[in-house]
Amino acid sequence: MATADLRIADFDYELPDSRIALHPEADRAGCRLISSGPDGAIAHHRFRDLPGLLEPGGLLVMNNTRVINARLEFHKATGARIEVFLLEPSEPADYALNFAAKGRCRWKCLVGNRKRWKEGKLEKELEGGAAVLRAQMAGPDEVELEWTPAEASFAEVLEAAGRIPIPPYLNRESKEADSTDYQTVYSKVKGSVAAPTAGLHFTSGLLSELRSRGVETQELTLHVGAGTFQPVKSERIGDHPMHTETFSVSRSLVQALISALREGRTVTAAGTTTVRTLESLPYLSRAIREGREPHVGQWEAYSGDRIDALTELEWLEAYMRTNELQQISGSTAIMIAPGFRWKITGQIITNFHQPQSTLLLLVSSFLEPEGSGEEPQWRRIYREALDGGYRFLSYGDACLLRPRIC
Repeated sequence: MATADLRIADFDYELPDSRIALHPEADRAGCRLISSGPDGAIAHHRFRDLPGLLEPGGLLVMNNTRVINARLEFHKATGARIEVFLLEPSEPADYALNFAAKGRCRWKCLVGNRKRWKEGKLEKELEGGAAVLRAQMAGPDEVELEWTPAEASFAEVLEAAGRIPIPPYLNRESKEADSTDYQTVYSKVKGSVAAPTAGLHFTSGLLSELRSRGVETQELTLHVGAGTFQPVKSERIGDHPMHTETFSVSRSLVQALISALREGRTVTAAGTTTVRTLESLPYLSRAIREGREPHVGQWEAYSGDRIDALTELEWLEAYMRTNELQQISGSTAIMIAPGFRWKITGQIITNFHQPQSTLLLLVSSFLEPEGSGEEPQWRRIYREALDGGYRFLSYGDACLLRPRIC
């Protein structure tokens, strides 16, 4: 069956509310970890056991994006509550320039209680009235933000005015602890409205232990958008529009990937956002080489054209070297589902995902040999985890997944 014809109903399972973790474990690395080997065997560990589970000499890649205080709450004079949820910057469109903006900027937004806010400015006092943030509609899905004192950067204003945007399925308000809990210890580059949650289990000590055992670590940046929570509403996967996310990779990461692929060393992706970036790179390279926009389309990987990852990465590295680029950016709407041809990722660290989600499609694609005809491996893993009391979703437990070899 063609990937586009797959039925999302085949990727459903029963997830009781009681199994959704509302808060993280106090000890990040103390959470549970289920692993799936090439022979299909399932084993149980703690996340702190990871240094003994990854190969010395392997490459671990992590997403260093940082979640912003994207939820802004205003109140009209009537008392009506209006929430402005920041999605991505529009003026300036560059994240770094937008956060550095003084006095005003614009963002694409979701607006809660929109019918109560048709015109006029909303105001929010900050720091006991010493600063004021104002918002007004600048288009159907765009909000202009102004603030005084104008010499403050938008990053400073947002830190004081906004709240961390925890996942909607937690069905609770964010708390002060979420400002720390919902960030990875290696988060650096502001821009996400959702955390790369597989990374929440790492500690500085655990990363040091991994490096001391010979595991190479590299970072990339993909800003996670609200689309990561978008449910698949269509019956066929092919009718679901994938969201676009921006990413940036360094020349040193491209060089590390080239070395790992040449030498047959395993590339482990910490999280599905890291996976999306890594698997987009060969197609980004081809787009740049062909003079196209640096964007990877939803179905580009299914075009039938054979593409060699190592060749494309070598071209990309040479392009960056020639043009003296230490970083290169692009965007991706890549769909990874059964039938996808994996190019770079050899192992995935991830959490447990929602039923009928694109992230579950990604996991299924990674685990299953084509046409195995058996019960999907993801079902066996998820059933054992549910039976064994594992905690699910963003603040839940973790998986270490390797493709099954029949």
